[in-house]
Order: sequence, then C-alpha cells, then structure tokens
Amino acid sequence: PLALGDMDRARGAVAMIVGRDPDSLDEAGVARAAMESLAENASDGVVAPWLWGMVFGLPGIVGYKAINTLDSMIGHRTPRHEAFGWAAARIDDVANLIPARLTGLIFASVSGRWRPALAVMARDAHHHRSPNAGWPEAAMAGALGVRLSGPRVYADRIAEEPWVNAGAPDPKPADLLRGLRVYRQAVAAILAATILFAALAALWS
Repeated sequence: PLALGDMDRARGAVAMIVGRDPDSLDEAGVARAAMESLAENASDGVVAPWLWGMVFGLPGIVGYKAINTLDSMIGHRTPRHEAFGWAAARIDDVANLIPARLTGLIFASVSGRWRPALAVMARDAHHHRSPNAGWPEAAMAGALGVRLSGPRVYADRIAEEPWVNAGAPDPKPADLLRGLRVYRQAVAAILAATILFAALAALWS
C-alpha cells in the first residue's frame, strides 16, 4: 500500500504492528515505523530464539518465547502492570542482551554497507529508549543510510525520542523494500549457519 501511495491502507497495516497513533504518520513515518518493527522483531522473533535454541536446544526456545510473551503481555509501565510487569520486562532485557547485538552485527555483515552500519550502531544504539532494540535499529539505519526512531505520537502522549542516524534522510518506500532485503539476507545467513553447525556436529559425532 505504501509504495502505491495508499496512505489509509498503509497506516492501517502499520497500526497492527506498532502502538503509535497511525493518523499522525505521513509516508516517512509509516516507513520508519515499519522498518523499526522489522529490525526489532528480527532480533526478538528470529535471532534470539535461534541463539537460545542453539545453546540450550528446544528448552531454550520454549523458555525464551515464554519470557518474551510475558514481556509483551504484562511488561508495561502502567499502574495495572507495574507490580509484576517490571520483572518480566527486566528478564526479557537480559534474555535479549546478546541476540540484539548479534542481530546488529548480522545486519551489518549482510547489507554490503558494514562500515556505516557498525558506525551508527556504535554511536547511536545506546541512545534508544530500549537497552536492546537500539542495536538492530541503528544497524539497519546505518546500512540503509536513513534515520529512524525520533519523536513519535501515541494516543495519549508524545514521546520525544532522539534520532538514530540523525542527519540522514527519512526512509522512503523503496528504503523499506531494501530493509526487507537485508532482513531476508539475515535470515538466510542464520539458516546457512545452522546447516553448517549441524554438518559439523554430524562429522564430530
């Protein structure tokens, strides 16, 4: 929808994956929100389960997904969830500490622009509101030469967040397609690594 200029459908689609007010999003805002979600979910949904599965097997995958699901359900700073949600959120932060940084490194390595990806990641990742999400987002921003994060509008508030890769242009629909290509290349690299590890394990057994 975004590439076709159908902003109503584009806003509706991105509203399903992010919490910000879709009516406040222009073309760049939709592309930025989608790209940030893509980068963060590459870490949470692909790299982290893969890594903990490689280390601990099936229990590692199940344990990680349980932690991640609890964080999604109750890990919120609201009066309703504060008493229990903070523990789920902190455990999720620890579980994603290594995967998030590894995701950034994978993005940098497969993008063909590893120098700017690593530079932006090293400079801007720690400015992000999340201790982990900033790493894959910064690597994606550097690899594509666009800026991400920044101020965002929610239904009840405006969050003044610093820019990641400030000074770079806003992402366009074509940049979102490039981001999807980086994501697919990262998944392919993980699959290749898994096959290699399995082959080596078979040889050594």
